[in-house]
Amino acid sequence: MFAVLPKPRNLLLRLAALASALWLASCDTGGIGGTGPRINTDAPVPVALLVPGGGGNSGDEFLARGLRQAAEMAIADLQGVKIDLRVYNTGGDPAQAAAVAAQAVNDGAKIILGPVFAEAANAAGRAVAAAGINVLSFSNNTDIAGGNVFVLGPTFPNTANRLVSYAARVGKKRIMVVNEQTGAGEAGARAIVAAIARNGALSAGNFSYPFSQEGVINAIPAIAQRAKSGEVDAIFMTSDTSGALSYLTQLLPEQGVDRAQVQFIGLTRWDIPPSTLALPGVQGGWFALPDPGLNGQFAARYQAAFNEPPHPISGLAYDGIAAIGALVRAGHENALTTAALTQGAGFVGVNGIFRLLSDGTNERGLAVAEVRNNQVIVIDPAPRSFGGAGF
Repeated sequence: MFAVLPKPRNLLLRLAALASALWLASCDTGGIGGTGPRINTDAPVPVALLVPGGGGNSGDEFLARGLRQAAEMAIADLQGVKIDLRVYNTGGDPAQAAAVAAQAVNDGAKIILGPVFAEAANAAGRAVAAAGINVLSFSNNTDIAGGNVFVLGPTFPNTANRLVSYAARVGKKRIMVVNEQTGAGEAGARAIVAAIARNGALSAGNFSYPFSQEGVINAIPAIAQRAKSGEVDAIFMTSDTSGALSYLTQLLPEQGVDRAQVQFIGLTRWDIPPSTLALPGVQGGWFALPDPGLNGQFAARYQAAFNEPPHPISGLAYDGIAAIGALVRAGHENALTTAALTQGAGFVGVNGIFRLLSDGTNERGLAVAEVRNNQVIVIDPAPRSFGGAGF
């Protein structure tokens, strides 16, 4: 059963929900083909939502509930589009994800939303590939993207491109990359290096360190020496609060790195957890985040509807339903094919504008923020359309 939700009170969020439908309605998708099922747009469209519930982990249960409730919010906001949402628990397990994905297709699902974790999403995609069913996963791992699997989560390449583009535009072109020696750290570094080349910036060196307290402390002198050479405008770090972020941002200035000359930039969210904003070293640093206006309205509505805050990624479920609803609204039987999903106009969700790419990754309109006095200050707003500043 779905929760009975109050109608959106905020006109801007209502317009955002409607914009996703109106934007796509103006595009003629009648000639679009591609891999995917044919649907009857005059009847409720069966959509499977795969969530990490059922495994007994309290964190996964909170996430599963958040994704389901956000999807229900999006369905309540759709105008003239009927979605038959069917929820399946994966337990966070790839084998179970594959089994329930296959079951969902047997039950009539025309598209799958989720799962969250990369291995589970990959398994689900493989399980339904032969049936031509597309999977819009909540993962941000681009390694699993492609074929019938898309990632909805914010990706390192998209975030890196947004931040490097902005940095180059304001004169911080000579960028040094600093990353931890982990899979995520190396992937993040590759994304930053590619963004530097793409945006006409200049590489000012690459430094990596073992993922340990001793490793980062031992690397600080060499990083600082390079940063003080006069040939570095910015240090782009891949680390987050659970890693070396606090060490890097504190010890580099202590080693003489002039924050007035060298800009600190983060690939991860420096406002999650909120306590990160109180670190002295991150003050003045830049990072990227989804459109805070739309995201804040979503969080307020969610809190009012369910008496709890949303999980940080639960808005992805809203975005997925918004995209599906926009395509179905166009009234074409091929609305959920690969070609339709990857049309260039994009969609509007509670995280701002986004579009799915043919390689299974995504582009999202992100804001650039600066940490000032323990607060998040947007210094370059999230774009509201593709093709302008920020892309």
